[in-house]
Amino acid sequence: MGELKKGKTAYKNDAGGNVHVAIGKVSFDNDKLLANAQAFIESLKRSKPQALKGSFIRSVHLSSSMGPAVQISLS
Repeated sequence: MGELKKGKTAYKNDAGGNVHVAIGKVSFDNDKLLANAQAFIESLKRSKPQALKGSFIRSVHLSSSMGPAVQISLS
């Protein structure tokens, strides 16, 4: 738990190239969730291999554990 508080991001991807990560809990306020989501997206952008051309992140969807997803704009 201490590593996560220091900024370690733990995410996993599936065979389809989708990345799954928890950015917070229901008890978090909107500002905290937004900050966590922005930090994760920046971390993902920094991990892009240099040899990869084109768009690294095509779309972002946000959902609760078992709820419907909502598409998030990256701009």
